[in-house]
Order: sequence, then structure tokens, then C-alpha cells
Amino acid sequence: MEKIVLDHGSGGKAYFRLISDLLVPSFDNPILARLDDSAVLDVGKNRLAFSTDTYVVDPIFFPGGNIGDLAVNGTVNDLAMSGAVPRYLSLGLILEEGFPTDDLEKILRTMKNAAAKADVLIVTGDTKVVPRKAADKIYINTSGIGIIPDGLNISGHNARCGDKIIISGTIAEHGIIILIQREKIEFESEITSDTAPLNSMVQRIIQASDGIHALRDPTRGGVGTTLNEIAIQSNIGIDIYEESIPVKEEVAAVCRLLGIDPLYVANEGRLIAFVSPDHVEKVLDAIRRCEHGKDAAIIGEVTSGHAGKVRMKTRIGGLRIVDMLTGEQLPRIC
Repeated sequence: MEKIVLDHGSGGKAYFRLISDLLVPSFDNPILARLDDSAVLDVGKNRLAFSTDTYVVDPIFFPGGNIGDLAVNGTVNDLAMSGAVPRYLSLGLILEEGFPTDDLEKILRTMKNAAAKADVLIVTGDTKVVPRKAADKIYINTSGIGIIPDGLNISGHNARCGDKIIISGTIAEHGIIILIQREKIEFESEITSDTAPLNSMVQRIIQASDGIHALRDPTRGGVGTTLNEIAIQSNIGIDIYEESIPVKEEVAAVCRLLGIDPLYVANEGRLIAFVSPDHVEKVLDAIRRCEHGKDAAIIGEVTSGHAGKVRMKTRIGGLRIVDMLTGEQLPRIC
């Protein structure tokens, strides 16, 4: 790897190699090496989740949201995937000279509303302004801290043979609406981003069941890449079923037209849960009772074979390997 290319930000294979071959060895420690959505820190008698993320989405305004609520929801969700109750966020802004203050005020109002909905406080921050063309409009960093309840151990390392796999709703909406908006593709559809906070959903399913082993929100790289990450972390095999994966017809139509696999398209308001088989119906019912969970479905299971790999049973009855995303389908998706 001589130079950084857009593929290194895709969430796929190149991104995974950048993280595992360069970034993790540079700061090697047991907390970082776990590579979950948030770090788990023991502080006195408390266990804290800590996460950070940077948002460079283009366009910054899109149907269903903007870069502001995307930044709040994304960090809230990364904290929630450890079972934590998110509490506090920081806000870092990089602004291009000439960026309209009206747009900034709109983004900040959206962030305030998103934080209130997620029941978190933005308590500190920083702002930098760079010359024209040294950045593209606005970039946002959010970091967050949450509290992990006693006795809870949810991690990508904990998936077990026999676990059922749940997706909390239809997939690929965020990535597809960003593509449509950026490329100014005209479709008669009502596709919007799925950006949403998932912390209340996570707390509801934790209360419903103690059989939840792993949670992950399938953002960059989509469901396909996320499942591969957990298969590697837990050293297990995963089988999924194409006919069970919920995709809205209008999203599927755009994917077919453009030759895009929805399994690799980013989501910003969905979670994947690995659940003990005797608890799966309770968890599925709890998710479906949530605002953003009515289309939740069981899409697969963990197997003892083909460790570290994901297979999909297709609609016509065949099997194909679902690898990590290769190449950059769409830069600056979040």
C-alpha cells in the first residue's frame, strides 16, 4: 500500500486491511484490538463505552436528514452496539471558508433535535475554519461516552454456533438516496435515508432477553461486510437467506438498474443482532414494537462450518460466498 485511495474509506476489504495492517499495529493495545463499534473501558466500578466518528457525507442535505443528525445518530448507535446507554457527545467542526451560516444554523438545529431524541447531551467541542477548497463545505466529528449496564457483555467476538441473525429493518436506503441525490438521478420514488438513533431499541431488546450475544450497525460496507467482520471476530460461519432479507421494492429497483448489490449499501438506522435461538422470537417481537423496527426479520444463522466466511442461499436455491465489499461503490456515504 503506497498511497491512500478512496477504497480505503469504503468499509470493505481495503478499509479492513488499512485498519488491521497499519492503524491497529501503530497503537497496539488490547482495548483497540477488539475492533468493536466502541471501546469498552473499565473506570473505577463503571464500564464505559467510548466511540468516535467523522462525517464527510456529500451532499450534506438529503431526504430524511442531513450531515448533522447523521453525526449524532451514528455515534449514538456505535455506543449502543455494546449495550451502553449513550450519555454525552462532543462536536468537532471543520468549516470551509465561505460556508453559509444559514446552512450551519440548520445543521446545528438538526443536531440539537437529534440529541434530544436520543437523550444525549453535546457537552464539548471544537471548530476550525480552513481556506476555500481546503475542505468541502463542512466535516463533522462526534465522539461519545455511554454507560454499560452491569453484567452485560455484547461484542462482535461473542457470536455462537446456533445463533439466529436479525436485521432490524429494510436495508440500503441511506446509501441509495445519497447516490440518487449526488448523481441527480431522477426516480419517481419516496426513498429517504434511514438515519435514526437505535439506543432505545437496544435497551428494549436487552430488557426483553439476556440471549443477545452481538450487535452491529451495518453502515459503510453494508450488511455483507458487517457479517464478515463478525464471522472473523467470532471465528464462526454464517449462512443467510436471500429471500428473507428485507429490501423495499423501490430500493431494489434502483439497485437492479445500477448494478448494485444492496448487501453492500450503507445503512444508518439499522442493527444486526446475533441472538440465542431460544430467545429470538422475544427479541424479534421487541424490535418490531420499536419505531424503526416494524420490518425486522430473521435473515440467517451461525454455523460450525466455513469459519470466518459468510454464505448466502439464493432465491433459486444455490449457495454463494458473500465476501467483504471490494472497491468503493460510493465515496463519502457518511
